[in-house]
Amino acid sequence: MKNTHISRRHWLKRGTLTLAGMAMMPSEIWAESVKLAQLENRNLVFSTDNCFNEFTPPSLFDPKLKAILRANENPYGPPPLAAKAFQDDVFSGNRYAWETLTNLVNIIAKKENVTPEQILMAPGSSDVLEKVAMVFFQKGGDVISADPSYMSLMQVSQSVGGKWKSYKLLPDSQHDLDAMEAGIDANTKLVYICNPNNPTGSITDAKKLKEFCSRVSEKVPVFVDEAYIELSDNGIKDSMVDLVSAGKNVMIARTFSKIHGMAGLRIGYLLGSEATIESINRVTRGGMGLTGPSIMAATTSLQHDEFLTMSKTKIAEARAYTQAYLTKNNFAFLPSQTNFIIFEIPMDGKEFLDKIYEKQVAVRAFTFWDKNWCRVSMGTMEEMALFTMAMDEIFA
Repeated sequence: MKNTHISRRHWLKRGTLTLAGMAMMPSEIWAESVKLAQLENRNLVFSTDNCFNEFTPPSLFDPKLKAILRANENPYGPPPLAAKAFQDDVFSGNRYAWETLTNLVNIIAKKENVTPEQILMAPGSSDVLEKVAMVFFQKGGDVISADPSYMSLMQVSQSVGGKWKSYKLLPDSQHDLDAMEAGIDANTKLVYICNPNNPTGSITDAKKLKEFCSRVSEKVPVFVDEAYIELSDNGIKDSMVDLVSAGKNVMIARTFSKIHGMAGLRIGYLLGSEATIESINRVTRGGMGLTGPSIMAATTSLQHDEFLTMSKTKIAEARAYTQAYLTKNNFAFLPSQTNFIIFEIPMDGKEFLDKIYEKQVAVRAFTFWDKNWCRVSMGTMEEMALFTMAMDEIFA
């Protein structure tokens, strides 16, 4: 297997991404990376020095696909009331949405127990990650994170001159907080924690993490990405948001892409100190990237939690079904408290993707810890049945 290293800096030089291009949706960035990998006939989309790599899928937007289980999307969204609010607001599209955005920020501030000045709105939490990376690493420095973890912030930090220091997850898939803290030095600009973690789906003990964030934030800023927190067993009760309102140098990212089922509507936000939010706003304004209809959809979704409860229940049912299938068929998987599961596959990841795409099922495949892995997102029960049927045919 050809293992070609291609860094974010290389993409920038190739013209695939520019600083302006970083405003693209994460799915668009991924799609552009896949296209480049396919053009260059590479087996890997991403290959890092830290050995966390992603295999290149055979196609992107094949209309024949029956189950698209590769992007951790909520198959039940958007919420019907949010969709109606989006539609209704289209007719106000000739006006800037500052008033409705201010209203949404005030609702979020009350919900999170912070001030409006401690909130940065953005088109999705990945956009927040990339904005933070651009601001924090303009003059270099190190970002500390788990290995593996969600790579958006690390990739952008490297593209503007930063370095990634990674620490392997513990055997139970929790963050190795002791090792990460011990790794902090004069070059450390930021500690990044994705909790629950992507792509592993695992969650780190909330009490230990809160003590870590409280202590470490006295030395360097700590960024906690909580894109999947509402889907975890304890939900928002395990959030680190109390540390923000307590004045700690902690940032929290949230998104409407997951449990709210609004991935394509692109809306999320960052919580942090007023000084941190101001420093980011001096470089880039998150609110300018939001549409009025998306703002109204998010506002409506926050005020009606019936959809969120339904989504969490159905996703948990699909996860239990999939875990039971994997257990029965002797596939080792990591514990998940998200809307995806990652498990070991006994074949080359590129070969596996070719085979499962032939079955009209789209998933992701990675290599890390010297093993090949499949990450499957939770779809409807019908989609999960298609996935398990495809698995039966591949591994019969």
